[in-house]
Amino acid sequence: MNLDKKQLYLKLQLEIILCLVTAIITFMVIYPILNNFVKFDFLYRNIIFVVIFVTYTRLIFLLKHSLISHVQWMKFVIIFVSIPLVFKLIEWIFNFQIFLQTEGLDSYNAYFKPGLSDKERLSLLTYMQREFMFFGVAATISAILLPFRMLISFWRVYNKTGKV
Repeated sequence: MNLDKKQLYLKLQLEIILCLVTAIITFMVIYPILNNFVKFDFLYRNIIFVVIFVTYTRLIFLLKHSLISHVQWMKFVIIFVSIPLVFKLIEWIFNFQIFLQTEGLDSYNAYFKPGLSDKERLSLLTYMQREFMFFGVAATISAILLPFRMLISFWRVYNKTGKV
């Protein structure tokens, strides 16, 4: 099933819009950390967690509206890239857990921007921990589920059922 130019153009527009939405969501989640800390060692991992979670979840539920809906080789690339990705995501979560157990979030008290009360600092530290763990686990789960969704989609397109 080939896409005509109009469908391809619409899917490209949707993909660009959804990438912008992903960037906005990522910025909104990370902003409290960026705004109140001078340094956060897990910042890039945190950003990757949010981007993977939002993107993979979008692909799980909206695959038929994406550019890769009928690109069979790309589905296999995603399936095989997701396997080591899951292990890397789990490693990052465990590294964060080890950091929490050995040093703790209190070690970041020196990296706060000046002018915050103790209550605000505690609130931000709690936010950092919960947000990092939530998106880490959510990204891992979505990275486990997406290959199965890709396999189902591959099978449907291959058998020409008309579904993705």
